[in-house]
Amino acid sequence: MALGTVENPLSVAVIGSGPAAFYAVEHLFKQPGLAVSIDMFDRLPTPYGLVRGGVAPDHQKIKTVTKVFERIATNPRFRFFGNVEFGKHVTLADLRQHYHQILFATGAQTDRRMGIPGEDLKGSYPATEFVAWYNGHPDFRNCQFDLSQERVAVVGVGNVAIDVARILSLSPDELARTDIADYALDALRKSRVKEVYLLGRRGPAQAAFTNPEIKELGELADADVLALPEEVELDPLSHAEVEASDDPALKRKVEILQSYAQCQPTGKSRKLFVRFLVSPVELIGNPSGHVVKMRLVRNVLYKTEAGTLSPKPTDQFEELPVGLMFRSVGYRGVALPGVPFNERWGVIMNEQGRVLDSETGERVVGEYATGWIKRGPSGVIGTNKPDSVETVNMMLEDAAKGAVLQPDSANIENLVRERQPHCCSFGEWLKLDQIEVANGKALGRPRVKFTSVEEMLKALGR
Repeated sequence: MALGTVENPLSVAVIGSGPAAFYAVEHLFKQPGLAVSIDMFDRLPTPYGLVRGGVAPDHQKIKTVTKVFERIATNPRFRFFGNVEFGKHVTLADLRQHYHQILFATGAQTDRRMGIPGEDLKGSYPATEFVAWYNGHPDFRNCQFDLSQERVAVVGVGNVAIDVARILSLSPDELARTDIADYALDALRKSRVKEVYLLGRRGPAQAAFTNPEIKELGELADADVLALPEEVELDPLSHAEVEASDDPALKRKVEILQSYAQCQPTGKSRKLFVRFLVSPVELIGNPSGHVVKMRLVRNVLYKTEAGTLSPKPTDQFEELPVGLMFRSVGYRGVALPGVPFNERWGVIMNEQGRVLDSETGERVVGEYATGWIKRGPSGVIGTNKPDSVETVNMMLEDAAKGAVLQPDSANIENLVRERQPHCCSFGEWLKLDQIEVANGKALGRPRVKFTSVEEMLKALGR
C-alpha cells in the first residue's frame, strides 16, 4: 500500500512543541496529496516552547504567533501528548516501532559558560535560569535571585541579555501589565536594583541585539539608559565594516547606541549602562562566597583570517562592583538519549536536518532535527520557518524513496497513557489557556500563568 495515502498515512513523531516544531508540522500538512498523521510530544503540559517560556513578558505582540500554531493543531490528523518526557515515558525505540519518521525539535535548553574564575560564586547565574524563572517555567519557579543587590551585570549583548536588563529595569507598574509569573512580579516589586550594566566584548557594530530591542531601552518609564562616548565610537575597522555594509539597520543600530552616549541622567530611580569592548576575566567574592565585584579587561578589535572582527584583550583592567551577575553568552542544546550529538557545538549531528550516525557519518533512517537543536541558537522565531521547511523537504524526499522506518504498530496512545496517566491533550491545554487568560483579565493582565504541573493538573480536574 502506497505510503502517504489515506489508507496508509505517513506517521511522524515530533519531539518538542516550540516554533520549529509547529512550522515543520505546518509544512507537512500543506503538502498536496499527502496524508500524514502527526503526534507531538512535550515534557510540559503546555506547548509553544520558548514562545511561552522565553519571550519576554512585556513582548505580547511576539506571542501572538501562537494563534498560528493553534490553528495548525486543529487538524484532525494532529495529536498533542503533553506532560510526556522523551527518554522517560517514551523512548527512541518506542518511537521507531510506531512511526515512519521522528523529528527532534527540542531547542537549546541550557547555557554556555564564560570559563572564568569565580563563575560559580553565589550571585552568579545563567540568564537562561532567570528568564525561565520570570516566565513561570515549572522547572525554575523555585529559583532564588538576590534582588536586594543594588548593582547587577548582564554579560552579553544579544536579545536575551537585553531582555534580562530590561526586566530588571522596568517599574512595578510596567511589569504589572505583563504576563510575568506572579512570584516574579512580587520579587521584582521589592527589588533594590539601582544600576544595571550590559556588557559586550566587541563594539556597538557587532552587537547581536535587534534595533527594536535596543530602542526600547530608551523608552523605560523609570530608568535612564547611558553609554560611554569612547565605547560607542567606532574604531577604524568597525567604521569600515559599517560603511561597506548595505544594511541600513546596522547603521541605525550604531546611531541609536551613540545617541545614548549623549544622554544625561534625568533623575529616574534606575540607570542602565550599555558598555562595549570589555570582557569579564574574573568574578571576585567575599568571605561567604558571594560575588561582590567583577574584573574586566578592555578589548580592541582585530580582523580574523575569516574576515570577521574579533576582540583581543589589552593590558587595561578595571573592577566593577556588582552583587549579582547574569551570563548570556549563548544557549546550547542538550543531548537526547540515543540520538547522535555533537558536544562541541551543542546540536544533534545532522546534514540539512537528516540525523547522522556519530561514528560512520551515515544518515540515520527516519530521524531528523530542526530548530536550535539542529543549527544552534541563532535567529529569531521566524528564522525557524525556513529551517523547518528545509528539514521537512528532506523528510518528504526520503519518504518518496521509501527510506523510512517500518513501524509495527499504528497507535502509541495506549502505551503513552499506561506509562504517563497524566498525559495532557491539546484540548486540555486550550482549557488551561482559557483559565489563564480569564484570571489575567480580572487583573488587567494578558494572563496569569500556571507555574507548576500540579496546578495545571488540578485545574483540569486530575
